[in-house]
Amino acid sequence: MMAARRVVAAGVMALLGTAMAVAKPNFSGRWTLNVSRSEFGTVPKPTSHVEQVTHNEPSLKVRTTQVGEMGEFTTDYSYTTDGTECLNKFRGIDRRSTARWDGDSLVIESRMDIEGNPLTVTERWTLSQDGKILSIHRHIKGPEGETDVKTILEKE
Repeated sequence: MMAARRVVAAGVMALLGTAMAVAKPNFSGRWTLNVSRSEFGTVPKPTSHVEQVTHNEPSLKVRTTQVGEMGEFTTDYSYTTDGTECLNKFRGIDRRSTARWDGDSLVIESRMDIEGNPLTVTERWTLSQDGKILSIHRHIKGPEGETDVKTILEKE
């Protein structure tokens, strides 16, 4: 009788573990920058920044529209969250990225070559428990050094 309970308990724990491993945040939505809660490091602060995200696991599509001292620009990126390398363009420059889950955070690692100078960007996306705040922490490393940017976005 005791052995049967252990087997049932082990089965329940295995099912719970599987369910917890499968339950990943969904980043879909329209997200607007909260400038006062964000930190830009050495990167110029934008006057506006919107992320339109469509997330159908493992597909993640992101349209970013930003306005700042360099003008307005829109970028479209497509990723898969299974670690497969994806090729996107950033202002005409190839951007090679991989996206993978680290617990309930999504980590996107991107590499670019700008006129012979390598640039890497590592992003960590996390979603608040209530699903209303998207935090994107970026570590940028290039020929002029390294900087960190924390972008706090609120769901519309």
